[in-house]
Amino acid sequence: MLEAHRDVTFLVRPRRAAMLGRSGLRIHSPFGNAVLGAPPVVLTSGLSKRYDVVLLACKAYDLEVAIESFAPGVGPETTILPLLNGMRHIDVLAERFGASRVLGGLCIISAALDPDGTVDHVNESHDITFGELGGGRSPRTDALLAELAPARCVSRASTRVLDEMWEKWVFIATGAGIGCLMRGAIGDIVAAGATDLVERLLGECAGVAARAGFPQRSVALERARVTFTAAGSLFTASMLRDIERGASIEGEHIVGDLRRRGDKDATLLLGIVEAHLRAYESRRRREGASTPVPRS
Repeated sequence: MLEAHRDVTFLVRPRRAAMLGRSGLRIHSPFGNAVLGAPPVVLTSGLSKRYDVVLLACKAYDLEVAIESFAPGVGPETTILPLLNGMRHIDVLAERFGASRVLGGLCIISAALDPDGTVDHVNESHDITFGELGGGRSPRTDALLAELAPARCVSRASTRVLDEMWEKWVFIATGAGIGCLMRGAIGDIVAAGATDLVERLLGECAGVAARAGFPQRSVALERARVTFTAAGSLFTASMLRDIERGASIEGEHIVGDLRRRGDKDATLLLGIVEAHLRAYESRRRREGASTPVPRS
């Protein structure tokens, strides 16, 4: 959006602000690279004006801290568009700011921050979908779509954003769950003869969605099944990559919250995944998070 000359300010931590001040915002992407010198940034301590839109893209475990950081910038007409995975953040944001200020949203992208501060976009998609929690279109979703249109990403206003958020949730809970449990890429899991576990976990996650009133479309389930049972696939969940580098994970937000919304007797494998991730976090706390991970 900044490259398209939109009025954008980045709310960042001091370390990231210093990095952006030194070398600008650098993006490496298969859709084209960008170097944007000295982008507009603000720290929480300097946040005094009110903004039209807050585009929230933190990790789930930073949600509460992020809310406190951007809250001074929320005014009576501010719209908050979160792009987190799962659904708990919608409840938290609605309780704090009022449901009328919150949109549903999701993004489809794989990216990471390199040690030198470059944003490395590593897959072939860069999609943003958003919409009213109650469904349908509105003047503000149309206005936001117009603001996003010139940017080099695929933006779409959805009339059924909650359904799409649940579909993504089921997808990533299955992929992250089986990947972290088996500690391998999809191809390794298939080679181990564990496709039945993949399909069982997918069924349990889809069952939770149906119980919550969001039955999964057959096309979404088939896409997930094909993705997570592909022989030789190098697909690796980002949560597994976080575990392998000793970082914090979104286990409670993606797996734990999903299981809490379901029937425990019908989510036994999901419960094993949840316990596995909690054991990782317990060990990480006990060992003092010995592998430091830079927070930007």
